[in-house]
Amino acid sequence: MAEEVKKEEKKIVPMLLKILLGIVFLVLAAYLLIGRNWWQHTWLLIKGCAGPFLLLAAVITFAIAKD
Repeated sequence: MAEEVKKEEKKIVPMLLKILLGIVFLVLAAYLLIGRNWWQHTWLLIKGCAGPFLLLAAVITFAIAKD
């Protein structure tokens, strides 16, 4: 029984570290987007990626429709 608890503890610690790291990334992203007023650059990046994304979506849709 004690071995099972140790195994669960070994799984929990890395999971908590990953969750903490994800929260840190979210806070940094919010700071850069809102706090530093980088909306213009972010919007330009989104618009630049929209074309290739839609092209890829169309190719995948055609591949699925072909089956």
